[in-house]
Amino acid sequence: MTHPAAAPRPLRSRRTGALAGRVRVPGDKSISHRAFLFGGLASGRTRVTGLLEGEDVLATGRAMRQMGARIEREGETWIVDGVGNGALLEPDGVLDFGNAGTGARLAMGLVGAYDFTATFIGDASLSRRPMGRVLEPLREMGAQVLARSKDRLPLSIRGPRVAAPIEYRVPMASAQVKSAVLLAGLNTPGTTTLIEPIPTRDHTERMLQGFGARLEVETDRAGGRTIRLQGQGELTGVADLVVPGDPSSAAFLVVAALVVPGSDVVIENALMNPTRTGLIETLREMGGAIEAVNPRLSGGEEVADLHVKHSALRGVAVPPERAPSMIDEYPVLAVAAAFAEGDTLMQGLEELRVKESDRLAAVAAGLAANGVAHEEGEDWLRVSGRSDGSGLGGGTVETHLDHRIAMSFLVMGLASEKPVAVDDARMIATSFPDFEALVARLGGALDAAAL
Repeated sequence: MTHPAAAPRPLRSRRTGALAGRVRVPGDKSISHRAFLFGGLASGRTRVTGLLEGEDVLATGRAMRQMGARIEREGETWIVDGVGNGALLEPDGVLDFGNAGTGARLAMGLVGAYDFTATFIGDASLSRRPMGRVLEPLREMGAQVLARSKDRLPLSIRGPRVAAPIEYRVPMASAQVKSAVLLAGLNTPGTTTLIEPIPTRDHTERMLQGFGARLEVETDRAGGRTIRLQGQGELTGVADLVVPGDPSSAAFLVVAALVVPGSDVVIENALMNPTRTGLIETLREMGGAIEAVNPRLSGGEEVADLHVKHSALRGVAVPPERAPSMIDEYPVLAVAAAFAEGDTLMQGLEELRVKESDRLAAVAAGLAANGVAHEEGEDWLRVSGRSDGSGLGGGTVETHLDHRIAMSFLVMGLASEKPVAVDDARMIATSFPDFEALVARLGGALDAAAL
């Protein structure tokens, strides 16, 4: 967990030449959280390889340990011995999720149907983030919520004696809300039904089925989904759960290879789940040379190796309906747009206002600090790029303790005329502990900055 009292670690990136080589990004963050949650809940043993060992995911593992799961690391493998569905223990002490929004929201769903009290805390950034969208359906199922400030951490959830199954229409595109309701449904009698008008990442559904949950998904003509989960069924551990590479982490290296002249990079084992590939689709529309080679299935998910070469990018309009499949990638897309000829318009970005920071404002401020012409609206961003990076860079970016802001602008400095500094790089470890090492291995220059 990144404590505000610790000294910030400013970092700077600069242009040194082409990036080249083969790298493997860390395991997918969404799937890693769920591996600990579902493995910790299932009966028997789950063996997990490729897990993202960032601070966020480890916080979820600690929380599951506090509720009875046994979780140990043996070499490269994590061994999870679960408690069995319906058999979580009341946590011993508070559940500290640090900066992990996904872990906190999914765990709220998990405990929301249990007849005990669980108290959730987090760091300064997580404590500012709204939790109401997850708590609302849990209240419908019978949970009570006690919070100092409305629906923000720290808060306590007291589950009902017996939870009530609900039919819930998700009011916004949110995989976290969907997942929290389904997790609560696991310990609820009867059928929990979830209606999702706009499809979002479907790792929860895929993985729950892999653990033996009785779950059906119907897709209508417009692409909306109705998910029905039979509660109080048995979940069984998975003998060999392989976590594919995180597309949100791969995104930084993909964009770096596209914008640094002469680059030729292969990123191995990237998750290619269709609900997560919006950025790749957009970058290809912009003229990016990104080839998916050796496509295969891993742990029920589609993966491939991405071969990326420096490309002359051009501005595009990104449709708002693509936002759910790339919501975490807009900051680094804005950096790609800074090196694209013409204007790139991104719409449907209201979700970015409630991430680790107000990400839309942070991106706009970072662009301004580094000479990138742009316009910011309530839920949109227009970036006017320069394909050669001339005149760009030279600024210091306020990260607001947001790992994706830090990594996005460090990517910018690898291709801009002048170096780019970020005010703090400590929180990169929450999602991508090897980021600096992998950039260096490909030939990029990152060094300590004096602010």
